[in-house]
Amino acid sequence: MNKIKEVIVVEGQSDKRFLESFLNADILVTNGSANDGFEKDFLINLANTRGVIILTDPDYPGEKIRKEIENYLPTCKHAFVRKEKSIAHNKVGVAEASKEEVMRALNNLVTFSKNIIGNLTIKDLYNLKLIGENSKNNRQKIVDYYKLGHCNGKTLLKRLNYLQITKTELENILND
Repeated sequence: MNKIKEVIVVEGQSDKRFLESFLNADILVTNGSANDGFEKDFLINLANTRGVIILTDPDYPGEKIRKEIENYLPTCKHAFVRKEKSIAHNKVGVAEASKEEVMRALNNLVTFSKNIIGNLTIKDLYNLKLIGENSKNNRQKIVDYYKLGHCNGKTLLKRLNYLQITKTELENILND
């Protein structure tokens, strides 16, 4: 069994049961809300002592929980399962992903720095065809390369700037 030092935060009990089947980790369940299941101060203390990994579903409610936690816990690590790899029985989520997909997400953790922001603009993303008409494939290539999770244009810009990705780096990836 894979041992994880950090505490993993998931949305539901089915996610927790699934992860416990192949991970040796402490897992907290939000029960669908970033403020349910545990106190903010408890999570902040965990982040300072062990670290916290957010592993929520690749959908709107999962992103909402992720953003809420990140607002008061900017040092948290993010693990993103890919939406297209996390669908089963007409549901999308961590519990619907394969063990391999979860391990891929846990092996490609991302921490966003809100203190140091890059200088990409929305115009840069339009010029690189990462947003706008016929941008889906280019955007997906960047999202996959940096392991950013499902992103619309605005979220993509924010996450790229948090990581201080330059326009030149994006051009190189898109031209590769």
